[in-house]
Amino acid sequence: MSAQDHKPEAPPEGGTTGRRKPGPKPGSEAAKRGGTAARDKYGSDFYREIGSVGGTKVRNQMGPNFYRDIGRRGGQTTRSRLGLEHYARIGRIGGQRRSQGRKSRASDEATKRENP
Repeated sequence: MSAQDHKPEAPPEGGTTGRRKPGPKPGSEAAKRGGTAARDKYGSDFYREIGSVGGTKVRNQMGPNFYRDIGRRGGQTTRSRLGLEHYARIGRIGGQRRSQGRKSRASDEATKRENP
């Protein structure tokens, strides 16, 4: 039997070969320390830039309708999990915050008029 005749075994149902990737277990304290060290080394601008590059690549490959479709699926999932009451509740919260912002701006403007 030659090397060409040998076929590697198919990975188990989960899709992995059973070997663990090197490094700490995700979510562990060691992994958090590693993530913090990488953030300190490269800075937030680095991650912002590579995220933008990845987003641009997805947009070019998948097209703009891709984002519409995944947004719709996410909204449907949220609606089925949390119900329509969830949207009513967050709408009220947003409305209250917006009106509070208007009130604080109005009081700031009144203070400026009184104390030029």
